[in-house]
Amino acid sequence: MKKIFLLLLITASIVTSAYRKPDVYVIDAEKNAYMHNNLGLMYVNEKCYYAAIQEYKIAISLNPNTQATAVYYNNLGEVYLTIGYPDYALDCFTRALKQYSLNFKYYQNLAKTFKALGTVDAEIEKYSDKSNALNKVMLGVLYAQKGDTKRAITILDDFCMTEPDLIITPTVKKYIKELVEMR
Repeated sequence: MKKIFLLLLITASIVTSAYRKPDVYVIDAEKNAYMHNNLGLMYVNEKCYYAAIQEYKIAISLNPNTQATAVYYNNLGEVYLTIGYPDYALDCFTRALKQYSLNFKYYQNLAKTFKALGTVDAEIEKYSDKSNALNKVMLGVLYAQKGDTKRAITILDDFCMTEPDLIITPTVKKYIKELVEMR
């Protein structure tokens, strides 16, 4: 009887003990990359550019091949452009465009970089190739940077007419309106 009572007591204690496996902390590189990007943004607001550059580089290395990486490259390029290193910014903006080519801000930043480097005319010749429809976007922004707003409006409007369903098209239309208002 004592053995049965002892066995019943052990069984009851196991069933009612509320044992569970301990929580395991999972390291999520994507979440950490997002956090480092936000730290970089915070450092930029504080004008602590070296720390921001380091945080963006960490974010890129943690999450190297996603659409979010394009944002990290763009942020890094903007910092390089702010502190006067357009060569480094050029690399960042071209990588951002390779990662995600439907963000109009990347084209604008790349055109600013070309202007800072003094290579706008050479890039206009390069982007005159009509094999890629998005080359028209870059070409229009380059003409706007050069100061030829009439040609920029014409090229960008042609892009909007030929590619009305792309995600980037409404932003390009808004930019065209801004160019028209500036004239």
